[in-house]
Amino acid sequence: MTTAPRHILIVVENLPVPLDRRVWLEATTLVQAGYEVSVICPMGRGWDKPFEVIDGVEIHRHPEPPEAHSGAMAYAKEYGHAIRHWFRLAAEIWAKKPFQVIQGCNPPDLIFLLARRYKRRGVSYLFDHHDVCPELFEAKFGKRGLLHRVMLWWERLTFATADVSIATNGSFRDIAIRRGGMAPEDVFVVRSAPKVDIFEPGPGDPAYRKGAGTVLGYVGVIGQQEGMDLLVAAVDHLVRDMGQGDVHAVIVGFGPHLEEVQRDVASRGLEAHFTFTGALYGADLLAALNVIDIGVSPDPKNPMNDISTMNKVMEYMTLEKPVVQFDLTEGRVSAGEASLYARANDPADFAAKIAELIAAPEARAEMGKRGRARVLDDLSWSHSVPHLLAAYDRVFAKRG
Repeated sequence: MTTAPRHILIVVENLPVPLDRRVWLEATTLVQAGYEVSVICPMGRGWDKPFEVIDGVEIHRHPEPPEAHSGAMAYAKEYGHAIRHWFRLAAEIWAKKPFQVIQGCNPPDLIFLLARRYKRRGVSYLFDHHDVCPELFEAKFGKRGLLHRVMLWWERLTFATADVSIATNGSFRDIAIRRGGMAPEDVFVVRSAPKVDIFEPGPGDPAYRKGAGTVLGYVGVIGQQEGMDLLVAAVDHLVRDMGQGDVHAVIVGFGPHLEEVQRDVASRGLEAHFTFTGALYGADLLAALNVIDIGVSPDPKNPMNDISTMNKVMEYMTLEKPVVQFDLTEGRVSAGEASLYARANDPADFAAKIAELIAAPEARAEMGKRGRARVLDDLSWSHSVPHLLAAYDRVFAKRG
């Protein structure tokens, strides 16, 4: 516990708070530890109040920027909109109560611009490394080029500005040290994980089953790099080529490619095998996820996904669901024996792994139990809390 109030400003660009579950866990954990916490984030997804206080966290929201899908000008418009509001809201917060630390949550790797302004006033910068942006760009657009080099430059400037960095896994920590030039003692692994007292196994809502013998579940962003095309192809292969017609997929989430995925499902004549719920939260989310039999994570193998920890995998495991995913380095670190691993980006093999679990309900249940035990023993948010607080102890120690 801190002995006197210390004020932290958390800045996030791509999701509203408290919808960003990692940021929300961090913010509420810091409040519980005695810190004062303010958050700057965009509006959106029903979180449209410019200001509110939830669980002791002051949330300052700005109008949602247009999401860029391609082109330098589109990204300049999105990020320019966000940066303008970061500076405006930070000045308003500072005028009421100065903060000692800015925690910048990427993407993009541009919050260092705000941090450098306030470093002149003695404010420290803690970088919360959510995504590897150069690899994200490559995964999204399938190329490198000038913008990729710009992303690497922004990343270097971010790490150069940061006094301390927190990484979502060991692979990200290695990047902070190797590519970012940070001292090992200034980089802390703070894994993203659900709270086990909220994500509890239960019966779920049977209406989601649509009468199917086996229900697959997906939760997360429906975007360009999440592999939803591979999942639809895998279900198509299951139904048409493997005779597994008694299967239904529940897709929970939102994203820029939702309509494209729905068109793909329709063009294959698979509407009866898919339910798209949109975004779900709290008890509604658990009602959908608890009814599924197998959690699927179709993120393709690429330089970004291979070293990223997928929140959905952690959530399936916490709810005792066995997992099928492609063979990714950090995917194996997270799930271990609680998952089957398909050949990289091969929807037919992904379907075969699903069929293997469909045929073995006892093995499926045992995998689910292993997954939850793995979360409880090593990977739940309670295991990350000491690392988050240690990172802040390090920041304030460096401040002298």
